[in-house]
Amino acid sequence: MPAAGRLPSPAVAATLMDGKALAARVRAEVAYGVAELGRPVGLATVLVGEDQASALYVRRKQEACEEVGIEPIHHELSGATSEEELLALVGRLNADERVTGILVQLPLPEHMDEGRVIRAIEPIKDVDGFHPVSAGHLLQGEPTFVAATPAGIMELLAAYEIPLEGARAVVVGRSNIVGKPMALLLLAENATVTMCHSRTRDLPGVVREADVVVAAVGRAGMVTREMVKEGATVVDVGINRVDGKVVGDVAEDVREVAGHLTPVPGGVGPMTIASLLRNTVRAGEYQAGRLAFPRG
Repeated sequence: MPAAGRLPSPAVAATLMDGKALAARVRAEVAYGVAELGRPVGLATVLVGEDQASALYVRRKQEACEEVGIEPIHHELSGATSEEELLALVGRLNADERVTGILVQLPLPEHMDEGRVIRAIEPIKDVDGFHPVSAGHLLQGEPTFVAATPAGIMELLAAYEIPLEGARAVVVGRSNIVGKPMALLLLAENATVTMCHSRTRDLPGVVREADVVVAAVGRAGMVTREMVKEGATVVDVGINRVDGKVVGDVAEDVREVAGHLTPVPGGVGPMTIASLLRNTVRAGEYQAGRLAFPRG
């Protein structure tokens, strides 16, 4: 019998889902796709302001582009740039034949309307998958561009043969970037999906019922060991800095009860960038007429 106040020894220890290794395979496929397309592929990134985390993310995306043969086309604007100036730049990128995909790094400065800026991107170049047209196609089950983080998560789940049909899936977080598209992708695989948020009653009880948990709220260690059913698959989307260390939304000891777990770092992050690259090649296929891009 375990000592008082201590949990029994775990029956399972989580298999860590290696996003780095899978992302390397995806990048190789993307590099082949770029070469096979037979035309230049360019990803325009736009960074507004001096946010260091955003600058790091953009730099990683540029480096990834160079590795697979996609031309990085970067525009860096000061935080004092007006919304109209940013929209004018987006308009020029829409018209530029060198630009296959457009990514405006979020968040934007407070004086800018992110929704308006996203809507200004031509849907056929919306490699982030944030435009209402992209979101609408996903909702109707005919996706064009899927937001990179949820797309990468689905690829990880498939690679590790996580059964989704009939599974109970809980998505913690309801953002347009991760939570909502994640729920739709899981639903498309016939999972029974519950979306949780700050108003959810008895969050631990809801999460404990899940076969698959996706944590995407940006709060360090929010999902604890006691909230996770033994053997569940846990996907940690969180990137938080605590005492100089990068940690996720899932507490470290969850690996003692989960069946599969994405580590932070090295889990979801690499797959997000790989999925963005794949979206950029897909944009090239649309623009070359190899795929039919739906209108309206």
